[in-house]
Amino acid sequence: MTPSFALHIADADLEPEPLDPGQIVSGAPEVSGKVVWASPDGRQVRGIWQITPGVVTDTEADELFVVISGSATVEVEGGATLRVGPPGDLAVLRAGDRTTWTVHETLRKAYAITL
Repeated sequence: MTPSFALHIADADLEPEPLDPGQIVSGAPEVSGKVVWASPDGRQVRGIWQITPGVVTDTEADELFVVISGSATVEVEGGATLRVGPPGDLAVLRAGDRTTWTVHETLRKAYAITL
């Protein structure tokens, strides 16, 4: 069992997470992240994720996230357009949402995902 812990998200070191080139719509966005906790069965994941400016597509898991820095517009196919940022904004994405992320300023978020 993982002990309780605290982490300063804004300064946390992240590892590169290469994007599938098929997800990149425009620009040269780079992604990095860090899983800080996962349930034993791997269905619950908590972590930090960051992406530099550009436009990418994704298919989402059930996720709640809070913006730490930066801003983006997330278009949900057939649904809402979410503007996230400034820091402190919270967003919820549903499993299966097909999204297009337009990242205006490097976006760093803390997330909780259910797979």
